[in-house]
Amino acid sequence: MTIGPCQSLAAAISEATAILRDAGVPSPRVDAELLADHLLKVGLGRLRAMMLGDSPAPEGYADLVAERAGRIPLQHITGVAHFRYLELAVGPGVFIPRPETESVVQLVIDHVKGIPSPRIVDLGTGSGAIAGSIAHEVPGAEVHAVEFSPFAHAWAAKNLAPLGVNLVLGDLRNALPELNGTFDVVVSNPPYIPAEAIPNEPEVALHDPPEALYGGGADGMELPTAAAASAARLLRPGGYFVMEHAEVQAGWIAAMMGRAGKWSRITTHLDLNGKERATSAVLADPDLTE
Repeated sequence: MTIGPCQSLAAAISEATAILRDAGVPSPRVDAELLADHLLKVGLGRLRAMMLGDSPAPEGYADLVAERAGRIPLQHITGVAHFRYLELAVGPGVFIPRPETESVVQLVIDHVKGIPSPRIVDLGTGSGAIAGSIAHEVPGAEVHAVEFSPFAHAWAAKNLAPLGVNLVLGDLRNALPELNGTFDVVVSNPPYIPAEAIPNEPEVALHDPPEALYGGGADGMELPTAAAASAARLLRPGGYFVMEHAEVQAGWIAAMMGRAGKWSRITTHLDLNGKERATSAVLADPDLTE
């Protein structure tokens, strides 16, 4: 099954869809169209209109389809990841943001409504998806972001500079000590996969950087635990913390935060697929607790 050099756009996309489906790509039709639009740059609406006529397939299309069939992430091929209202530059060395993380951003946006000039920090920002979306969607917010990997930091710098986010190259476990006790919100999507849990999808297992996946320790909970400890350090009393995690970790994280004795209103949140995707809590005021 091959894509010929003289095929029509419609025939080429149909052929590409079949190739990608046979390769096990989860969304073969969508990816086939996005690869074509990456070359044509007309938008999906115009692309689908062109498919009704006799427009030819773009040059180089077969090569891109072959890369995707080899399970190279679509975003690495196009150089772009779409997240909420942003187009993020991505590539090797940075975690590709996932749609389910968009619900974590929404929790932050909903919480800061009515807070003038909220100060917010994203621990482990990766490509900058969370921090960038908050800066874009919350006018007047002072947004900070921390990233440990120099490779991911470079991608985040490209994405966050136009949005006015203060990006720091550092470890989420000890970053920003000069701002302890000053943040209204801490948000984090830390690495959380257990050491032995190799992801099923080749795009994740082979192309997402390991330091963005594995949370440390057999259960993957070292970095999530550290993110919660840093949140308690960085937040003002009454500040809000929200962290993404795997569905199976929700109970463990809620119990861990409960044992810390620093948090109130510990709440588990579902993503759009109904999975327990995030946990939030409010930092207790030590002056009001025994």
